[in-house]
Amino acid sequence: MNTNLQTPIDYLKGVGPNRADLLRKELSIHTYQDLINLFPNRYIDRTHYYKINQLQRNNADVQIIGHIIALQDLGEGHSKRLVATFKDDTGVMDLVWFRGLKWIRESLKLNKTYVIFGKTNWFNNRYNMPHPDMELIEDHQKNLQSAMQPIYPSTEKLSNKGVSNRVMVKIMQQLFLEIKGQFAETLSKNILENLNLMTKHDAVFNVHFPKNQEFLAGAQYRLKFEELFYIQLQLIIKNLIHKSKIKGFPFTQVGSLFNTFFKEHLPFELTMAQKRVLKEIRADLGSNAQMNRLLQGDVGSGKTIVAFMSILMALDNGFQACLMAPTEILSVQHYNGLSELCKSLNIKISLLTGSTKTSERKTIHESLENGQLNILIGTHALLENKVKFKNLGLAIIDEQHRFGVAQRSKLWHKNTSPPHVLVMTATPIPRTLAMSVYGDLDISVIDELPPGRKLVKTVHRYDKNRLQVFKFIKDEIAKGRQIYIVYPLIQESETMDYKDLMDGYESISRDFPLPKYQISIVHGKMKAADKDFEMQRFIKGQTQIMVATTVIEVGVNVPNASVMIIESAERFGLSQLHQLRGRVGRGAEQSYCILMTGHKLSEDSKTRLQTMVKTNDGFEIAEVDLKLRGPGDLMGTQQSGVLNLKIADIVKDKDILQLARSYAKNLLTQDPSLSHPQNKMVLETYKLLGKYKNIWNYIS
Repeated sequence: MNTNLQTPIDYLKGVGPNRADLLRKELSIHTYQDLINLFPNRYIDRTHYYKINQLQRNNADVQIIGHIIALQDLGEGHSKRLVATFKDDTGVMDLVWFRGLKWIRESLKLNKTYVIFGKTNWFNNRYNMPHPDMELIEDHQKNLQSAMQPIYPSTEKLSNKGVSNRVMVKIMQQLFLEIKGQFAETLSKNILENLNLMTKHDAVFNVHFPKNQEFLAGAQYRLKFEELFYIQLQLIIKNLIHKSKIKGFPFTQVGSLFNTFFKEHLPFELTMAQKRVLKEIRADLGSNAQMNRLLQGDVGSGKTIVAFMSILMALDNGFQACLMAPTEILSVQHYNGLSELCKSLNIKISLLTGSTKTSERKTIHESLENGQLNILIGTHALLENKVKFKNLGLAIIDEQHRFGVAQRSKLWHKNTSPPHVLVMTATPIPRTLAMSVYGDLDISVIDELPPGRKLVKTVHRYDKNRLQVFKFIKDEIAKGRQIYIVYPLIQESETMDYKDLMDGYESISRDFPLPKYQISIVHGKMKAADKDFEMQRFIKGQTQIMVATTVIEVGVNVPNASVMIIESAERFGLSQLHQLRGRVGRGAEQSYCILMTGHKLSEDSKTRLQTMVKTNDGFEIAEVDLKLRGPGDLMGTQQSGVLNLKIADIVKDKDILQLARSYAKNLLTQDPSLSHPQNKMVLETYKLLGKYKNIWNYIS
C-alpha cells in the first residue's frame, strides 16, 4: 500500500482546507485514495468544437471557442443574474449565471479566447448556456487532454460553492501528476493473462481519462472484476474458516423419531427437491463443522416439513431445537402446524411470544433448562436472557432478513458450543444477490411444488371490470369456495387506507348482502381478540369473504380459499404481490389471483403487473424486482451495506460477478492459504481488506 494514497485530501495542490472540508462532507472523500475511487458517472466527447451558427435546439452538451464582448447584471432579488455576451466568427449567444455572481464576475476576462462547455437553451430568439464550464484556450491546450471528458458525481452544495465539474477534473489531473502512477497490481499474473485484463495502473488512468471508448470499456471491466472478485474471495474464505474453526455437534445417527415419522406419519410423498435438500442438510449435520445453510423455497414449496425433519435429526441425537419467526402470527402458524406432527411422536413442543403469560413462561423456562422440552417455537422472545436451553443443537430462523446480525448471534451464545443453523426464506433471492449477500452461507433451493398443486391463474383487471369480477366471485362462492380481498396499507396514509378499506367493505356488503353472504373484516385498528375472532370465523368457513389490509397479518393456511383479489395492486411491490398470491392455491382446486387497478399506471407498475400475470416462478419475479428496485431496497438496510459498490453493479454486471466468484473459488481450491508466490499480491490485498473495511480503500 503506498503511503501517499492515504495522504489526507487537504494536502493536494488546488484543494485547500475549505474545499477539503466540502469534499469530506459532500462526497466522503478523506484521502487521495478516496478521490481516485470517485469514478465518473458518464463521459462526454470533447474532441469536437461547434460554431454558434451550427447549434441545434436539442439541449445537448456542446463545446465552443470564442470570447466575451460584454457583461451585464440583470433582474432583482431571486431573479438576479449575470449575463455575458459570447461571440465567435459566426454569431453571438449569452452565457448566464444565477449563483456566485460576484466571484464569477471577478474571474471573467473580456476579449480573451475561452473554450466554453455546457448545455444550450433557446430563449428570446437566441441561444444561451447557463453556468458553462470555462477555461482559457491556453489552459485548455495544456491540460491532460482526453477525448472523453469525465463527469463526476456532484451535489448542489458543491456547485453552489464553485466546485464545478471542471474543478473536479483539474483536482483529479493534479492527483495523477503527484502520485505518478504508483498503483500496485492487485491481481495475479495468471488472472490478468487468462482474462486479458488491463494492468491496475492503465485501468485507473483510463477510467478517469480514457483515450477512447475501447480503453474506457477495458478499464471499467478490469475494475468491476477486481471489486467483485475481492468481495467473493472474502465471503468464500469466511465460509471456509467458519467450517474449519467452528465445530458443530456431529449428529451421527438417523434415529427412531426420524425413521418412524418418515415411514408412518409423513402426510405426503416428498418431492425430489425436498429429498435433495434433506440430503444436503444431513451431510452438514453429520460433519464436524457447524451447519450454516440458507434454505430458499417459494411460497408453498414445503420448507416446513424439511425443517421439521431436520429438527427430528437433532432430537434423535439427544439435542433440543428452536424455530424463530419474525411475527407472532407466523410463530403461531408454525406452532400449530408442528404441534400436529409432534402428537404422533410424543414430542414436547411449546410456543413463546410477547403475549405468553408469566406463569406459562416460568414453566417453559424450567422445562427448557432441565431438557424436558424438546422444541421451542417463538418470536424475538427466544433471545431474552432468561431463555436457557439444556443443549440446543439446531436453531432454525424463518424469514431471516428481518433479523439483525446481533440478534442472530444472541442465539449462538445460548450454548457452550454454537448450534447448527438453518435459515429459511420464502422470498426468493436472485442468484447474483444470494452470491453477494449470503455468499458465506451454503445455499439449498426447493425449486418444485408438491404434486397436485395447481398453479394459481393470475389476471389483471381495471376498475371498470368490477361487475364481472363480482359475478366471478359469486360463482366461486356457489361452488363452496372462499375469497380474500386485500387493500394496501401504507403507513404514511393510514387514515386514507382505512377509508379505502371501509368504502370497499361497504360496496362489497351491498353486492353480497346478508344472510346469503357472510363477510369477515380484519385491519390494524382492531383489537387482537376481535381480529382473532374474525380470522377463526373465516378459517372455519363460517364467512365466505375476508376483507383485509395486508394478508401478511392473515398468515394462515385456508386450503378452501381459492380467490385472492388485490385492490390497488399498483401500490404493492412485486415480492408483496407474490407473497399475497401464495395465500391461495393451497387446496386441490384451481385458484385465481385478480390484480385490480385504475387506468393510470407508471411504467414500473405495468412491468410489475405483467410479470405477475406471466409467471408464478418466485425466482424470475425476484430478478425483475432486483432490476426495478436495485439491491439496496431488496435487502433492506441491514444487508445493503455489503452492496455499497463503487463501480460494479450487481444487476447489470451479473456475468462478471459469476466469473469473479468462479475465479475466487478455483484460486482457493488450488491454494487455500494463498501462499503460492504468484498469489502474493492477492494475499496482500486480502489482508488489507481486513484493515480498511471499505473494500476500495485497499485496492491500489
